[in-house]
Amino acid sequence: MRADGNIPSALIVVTTMTTLGLIGAGQIGSQLARLGVANGYDVIVSNSRGPETLRDLVAELGPHARAATAAETAAQADLVVVTIPLKDIDDLPVAELAEKVVIDTNNYYPQRDGDIEALENESTTTAELLQRLLPTSKVVKAFNHIYASTLTEDGQPAGTENRRALIVAGDDSTAKQTVTDLIDTFGFDVVDLGPLAEGWRIQRDTPGYGLRLNRAELTDAAASAKRYRDM
Repeated sequence: MRADGNIPSALIVVTTMTTLGLIGAGQIGSQLARLGVANGYDVIVSNSRGPETLRDLVAELGPHARAATAAETAAQADLVVVTIPLKDIDDLPVAELAEKVVIDTNNYYPQRDGDIEALENESTTTAELLQRLLPTSKVVKAFNHIYASTLTEDGQPAGTENRRALIVAGDDSTAKQTVTDLIDTFGFDVVDLGPLAEGWRIQRDTPGYGLRLNRAELTDAAASAKRYRDM
């Protein structure tokens, strides 16, 4: 995003997927909503406090955005981003998210989420927990290792030298490709970590977390990551 608040026109393209839904409209959610509108998506935003609390954000986003409940967002969107605190995922509209591609942006913060034994002992990952909750959805891990402000600052057109890269991880190859295409449209290269179980490689405190890395650098950082127990 430029200093005047506008996203560079070189990053604005027309997409064939019509509606991007955001369950969660905090720092990451609101930035992804901005990128969605700038790149040709209709956007639905929701939060835990109700659509009326999103009036200012919707006004900023313009006529291709609207606010709704989480259930309405899940039902009406073609692609849904879940960007709420991990401790709140049990409140998600499971039925409405059935068969949808669902992007998980979460990280585990015990001071916020409480101690979750399966994450403490590293027998699973945040995205696998979400997949377990949403058995018929197609969960893809993405956007969890980039600071919110840089989502609208670091994007560049495809083919740009040293373009920043972001990861995907998921168990469904078609769903991962959908999210890969979204990330590319938003201005970033993509590193595929493999299945959801590999998403730990870019969790907080790992070498690639938060840093601006190109595809080769992010690939190397993810490969060198260590489990918390081995740090």
